[in-house]
Amino acid sequence: MVPVATDVVALPRPKLRVRRRLRASFTGYAFLIPWLIGFFGLTLGPALSSLYLSFTNYDLMESPSWVGFANYAHIVTADTKVSDSVLATLIYVVLSVPLKLAFALAIALILNKGILGLPIYRALFYLPSLLGASVAIATLWREVFSGDGLFNHVLLFFGIRGASWVSDPDYAIYTLVALNVWQFGSPMIIFLAGLRQIPQNLYEAASLDGATVVQQFWKISLPMLTPVIFFNVVVQTIDALKAFTPSFIISGGTGGPINSTLFYTLYLYQEAFAYFRMGYAAALAWLLVVVIVAITAVAFMTTRWWVHYDD
Repeated sequence: MVPVATDVVALPRPKLRVRRRLRASFTGYAFLIPWLIGFFGLTLGPALSSLYLSFTNYDLMESPSWVGFANYAHIVTADTKVSDSVLATLIYVVLSVPLKLAFALAIALILNKGILGLPIYRALFYLPSLLGASVAIATLWREVFSGDGLFNHVLLFFGIRGASWVSDPDYAIYTLVALNVWQFGSPMIIFLAGLRQIPQNLYEAASLDGATVVQQFWKISLPMLTPVIFFNVVVQTIDALKAFTPSFIISGGTGGPINSTLFYTLYLYQEAFAYFRMGYAAALAWLLVVVIVAITAVAFMTTRWWVHYDD
């Protein structure tokens, strides 16, 4: 019998290694497919589409027509409601974010003392952060601060006659600030976690040196918390710039009275879904993105002077 050749040509070692690596990672890529579809189909795709629409005149009824930077020029130079909305948003951010963080830090310092039933208090204080952005809470807030609401009844008990807080242009924005401060639970939890990471021997050494509680806070707690403070400042500032539901519900979608609660996001919503100026609304949205990125970048640039890390 004639012998049959049974030699198998082996793959080069580098190609075999690449094939094995691809086969081993195939399962991981398969699990990533739903996320990739969602990212490109629901996030990146719509974002790029809105960027294109921001350079067009588009009203949902006709095809977009290219107008270049006309939308952006109109926003910067001719739209007075943009300045009103920017002013209302800035007042909201400048007042609510520091007050919210100060209140959250104060509560975290109290809870850090190891009081009885700490998990219960922590859950109760965190609850407003879960509910505060809902339509139901915004509606309840509007009723509490109305002319005949609960807040005025409490003031009347002390002989003080209150105003109609949500309909008075001098006070309406402060009701929204109060609502945001009330949602202090999320930064409070983060502050509490940061306080738990500070070594106790630092406080013991400071006590032996005669440092008071106030001095320990300013010299130990606050410097050690600066990374947590920075994180909370950035996150809460971005959330405040994007705030929409409180302004929409409490003002009835108008941003009144006299545009005093017309947040930038509410004006963007009006342009898109009330007047169907989708191209102009897309330009407003991208300007907000640029502002948020710029503020975040500036915040990161300042960390070298006041944020103290372990190294």
